[in-house]
Amino acid sequence: MRAVVYEKFQGPITIQNIPDPTPKSDGVVVKVNATGLCRSDWHGWMGHDQDIVLPHVPGHELAGTIVEVGNGIKNFNIGDRVTIPFVAGCGNCGECKSGNQQVCDYQSQPGFTHHGSFAEYVALDYADTNLVRLPEEINNVTAATLGCRFITAFRAIVEQGKVSEGQHVAIHGCGGVGLSAIMIANALGAQVTAIDINDETLELAKQLGAQSIINATSNNVVEAIREITKGGAHVSMDALGSEKTCLNSIASLKKRGKHIQVGLMTENHKHPNIPMDRILADELEIIGSHGMQAYRYPEMLKMIVDGKLYPEKLIEKTITLEEAIVALPNMNKFKNKGMLVINSF
Repeated sequence: MRAVVYEKFQGPITIQNIPDPTPKSDGVVVKVNATGLCRSDWHGWMGHDQDIVLPHVPGHELAGTIVEVGNGIKNFNIGDRVTIPFVAGCGNCGECKSGNQQVCDYQSQPGFTHHGSFAEYVALDYADTNLVRLPEEINNVTAATLGCRFITAFRAIVEQGKVSEGQHVAIHGCGGVGLSAIMIANALGAQVTAIDINDETLELAKQLGAQSIINATSNNVVEAIREITKGGAHVSMDALGSEKTCLNSIASLKKRGKHIQVGLMTENHKHPNIPMDRILADELEIIGSHGMQAYRYPEMLKMIVDGKLYPEKLIEKTITLEEAIVALPNMNKFKNKGMLVINSF
């Protein structure tokens, strides 16, 4: 099969012909119909993920059709059109048995723990626990936006943040996760403020439901949020993952507000300085959010089918496998104002 491959971290990315994958007894092989290009793929190429073994095929947001099943599979069949969350839980560890597959002790992640979806075919483990059948109303390109950024934003806003109508929500960083969070929070009736450094991206954020926008390059972000919200946000999310955006998110909260950390904190951003004095005095909540369980998809899928959420509006354009080898190493330059989806292999 044709696949995007890199053999060295931060090294050349090429298209190669490599052997087709085979399923484990508890897994399936899926023909990839579409797959999203995510900044997490860039983190992997940079060498920020210890699970990656070189040479490697990236890609973890996908929609496809099952073409082969392992001999232990009970719930899915060849021909089923499916997607999967980027964290596939084993189903047997303590975290999985408590319903928290997103932090499984033995998780499988296509594009990280093994070869991913920037290829014609991908193997998916723990399939009975993690595969999600796709409704006919949701096409492959739209479905490919869901498996990382959209589900991460959905769980962060709905479950972790418990956002409700009338609350003030601030989203720091308007990439795929941030834009998804803006759309979801707006659908719940929140007053959303979007923060970014790119005016075009901020305009897109307004189109997706942000009532107010702040360009971080020309404003004091914390002061601007406090003025807009008349005292601070009820919920604030760092969707980018930097020491500055993390601090701004926490500092812009009202008393008893919630900070949700979604953006990956890597390298010198791993251990940011945070205002622990305010966290204590104002009873702030600091919450991590990492993906979403497969069994939680139905609520989100119903909102999409019912026209309450429209992830297709997050897509800037579709690209080919050849274009992906150029786009991937440039993900950290933030030149795109929406999601890129590979749909030509």
